[in-house]
Amino acid sequence: MYNLAYRMLNNREDAEDMLQEAFAECFRNIESFRFESTFGAWLKKIVVNKCINQLKKKKTDLTLCDTLPTVAADEEEETSYDTKGIFRGIEMLPDGYRIILTLYLLEGYDHSEISQILGISESTSKSQYSRAKEKLKNIISKKDSYGQS
Repeated sequence: MYNLAYRMLNNREDAEDMLQEAFAECFRNIESFRFESTFGAWLKKIVVNKCINQLKKKKTDLTLCDTLPTVAADEEEETSYDTKGIFRGIEMLPDGYRIILTLYLLEGYDHSEISQILGISESTSKSQYSRAKEKLKNIISKKDSYGQS
């Protein structure tokens, strides 16, 4: 749960605060748990909602870009990256990209669920996910080319 909060908020202290608030809310409202899902899934939903509310409080805009960088065909070849480099790259993404990529790729939400959580259309979620992947590839490639992985 901490990793989820950290990936969404990109700040250790905020992640710890949101996790503490999520656990407190969970135990205050334990009687509302209806066993329709696992306890972990219910708690994860609380953590995600707390993080999104925190981002809204900070007035963090979900940076939704209209342009996608063009990639030459020879740049599209498969490249292997180390896990630490990928996570550092994710941390460098704009908030909107990072949140959608985290929810979809790392947390397993589908685009329909993400659209409901973030209040965006499903197609926006899909396009932002695609753009987030491209941006992440560019970030990682630049770091690798400078030998900073």
